[in-house]
Amino acid sequence: MHIVVVYVGWVSVAVFPGSFDPITVGHLDVVRRAAGIFDTVIVAVGRNAAKSALLPLDERLRLAALAVAGIDGATVSEVPGLLAAFCAEKGADVIVKGLRSGSDLDDELPMAAMNRHLTGVETLFLPADGGLGHVASSLVKDVARHGGEIGGLVTPEVAAAVMAALFPGGSRGAGAATSAPNIDTSEE
Repeated sequence: MHIVVVYVGWVSVAVFPGSFDPITVGHLDVVRRAAGIFDTVIVAVGRNAAKSALLPLDERLRLAALAVAGIDGATVSEVPGLLAAFCAEKGADVIVKGLRSGSDLDDELPMAAMNRHLTGVETLFLPADGGLGHVASSLVKDVARHGGEIGGLVTPEVAAAVMAALFPGGSRGAGAATSAPNIDTSEE
């Protein structure tokens, strides 16, 4: 006797949107966890009109693709317009958002309600891993800008891209973070 199991069902698709300027280990944690729930997780890289990006969109797409390459079911795509329309186009069942704090939830709830209003897509909130709640793209850039080490916050490729964007001539500027110009710090 042979038993044949036929899986007839739908493929669950989630969209994890962001500007990813740059993509961090916190983002990657959310992608990994979402990939354990959904068949496909689309890392949807978009533009945020409220922010001035350090890295150009094509570089953010490239870095995100490199970062998620080892995560089964994870892909990367550009969001050219409305997120809700993108989700409908991709057949996404849900939007996944990571939350580091209550203020993140305050920011995300109105967007979740609007996306549901526009196309019916729901939003799933994943709380940040306890050890990653402090990791934010803006803080990564700020630490790097002031000469701090960002290696544990982003992948090596992302760290190199951030440093190259911040210091195009190769000067890391670490000294600039610790001393101000035209101030004599020598002891007399």
